[in-house]
Amino acid sequence: MLSKILSASVIGIESHKVEVEVDIASRGLPHFSMVGLPDAAVKESRDRVRAALKNIGFNFPLKQITVNFAPADLKKEGSAFDLPIAIGIVASEGLIDPAALSGYLFTGELSLDGKIKPVRGALSMSLMARKNRMKGIILPVENGTEAAVVHGVNVYSVSSLPEVIDFLRGERNIEPVIIDRSMIMNRHSAYDNDFSEVKGQEHAKRALEIAAAGGHNFMMIGPPGSGKTMLSKRLPTILPDMTFDEVLETTSIHSVAGLLRDGRPLQAIRPFRSPHHTISDVALIGGGQTPKPGEVSLAHNGVLFLDEIPEFKRNVLEVLRQPIENGEVTVSRAAASITYPAAFMLVSAMNPCPCGYLGDPKHQCTCAPSQIARYRRKVSGPLLDRIDIHIEVPAVPYKELSADLSGEKSEEIRKRVVKAREIQTERFKDDKIYCNSQMKARHIRKNCQLEDDAQAIIEKALHALGLSARAYTRILKLARTIADLEASETILSHHISEAVQYRTLDRGQF
Repeated sequence: MLSKILSASVIGIESHKVEVEVDIASRGLPHFSMVGLPDAAVKESRDRVRAALKNIGFNFPLKQITVNFAPADLKKEGSAFDLPIAIGIVASEGLIDPAALSGYLFTGELSLDGKIKPVRGALSMSLMARKNRMKGIILPVENGTEAAVVHGVNVYSVSSLPEVIDFLRGERNIEPVIIDRSMIMNRHSAYDNDFSEVKGQEHAKRALEIAAAGGHNFMMIGPPGSGKTMLSKRLPTILPDMTFDEVLETTSIHSVAGLLRDGRPLQAIRPFRSPHHTISDVALIGGGQTPKPGEVSLAHNGVLFLDEIPEFKRNVLEVLRQPIENGEVTVSRAAASITYPAAFMLVSAMNPCPCGYLGDPKHQCTCAPSQIARYRRKVSGPLLDRIDIHIEVPAVPYKELSADLSGEKSEEIRKRVVKAREIQTERFKDDKIYCNSQMKARHIRKNCQLEDDAQAIIEKALHALGLSARAYTRILKLARTIADLEASETILSHHISEAVQYRTLDRGQF
């Protein structure tokens, strides 16, 4: 007897409908075969399914069992096909009415005792089920809340195989999972860090506010212990709150990567990713034999922080150029080409020299000039070209560290950032860009007109400091953001003066 069950395969962060066909024939020797491009994990499901069915009291058929995954040219990966295969075998033996399977999507990994374990990509599957107007999705209890975030499709969470069989036979009633999205968003949208915890570094805080307001990539140069990492971790707290569409997209990536933990159904805060400098280019950009999203995609809609950036391998840093420019990364393999979203703010930190104390009045630098030059050259020009702000972050004096006064809260800074972003959204509403850092040459000509005083200051800076044409456009972008923070339509002289301060590397001051 033949039975057909709907399931899904996640490729990239998108789910694709898969029809699991199970045919059981009485003639011939007992055999269990799978066709339709299953990977090793899918092929191993035959043993998990056989043991699970036996252990729940089902008389496993010693017959010819053929399982086909359609479409046959789509690669099937992971353990999420255990449940649909098991249901297909039970249905083919006549214990479940085939009509009861119609319209449901099944996914779940089976343990040997019949329990159903969680899977990755439940949110993507739920979105796909709604798009295809399915009756419902049956999946593990641990994935129920995550999938129920998508309204418009019934989500049935189950804990064991007998529970699913009884439900399909009409012997058990399972209520769809219903959640309050607003409550979940509010519960999981609080940050653990706040800018008020940072003592001193007012210049760096101001620069981070400008970076957040304009979406500018950011680099900090300073000695060890000056607070570079502490400042970076607090950047997401002053970025605008994510829209629900951004939350869904970000959560989908984390769901596929298996990073939704502690019962958190949504990634409601902007992600902050800080990979170690020993990371490989595949781990950073994504891919592998079984393609998975890399750190740049896990930082989508958030911040990617590279501490001690010169210590990263050169080839690892160079792969950042595509996602920084395009907001996505394409991983090409022989079997397929997968595109992951990767729109993030790049924040990096480095020491002024290998020992870290060049220019520090309290510590003597022990590095030779050749060592310093070699250290700085580890970050290539094309990558630096994509970083708008680079500032010095000196060590914090004891007087500021020991002061009881707390700094401005992230909430107050975020209000100014949001107002500036609203101005930019209105400005670029017809140009398909969203912040000043994305401006091209034609946008700069249109939106960065300077008054005479401002023109004189930037001309003087170009000649006196030897700034390049690249630095010129970066300064205009920064000045535009500074003016937006003041709700000024015109870029004034003090906007240009402040913007010049945030080009430390161009000024050769370290």
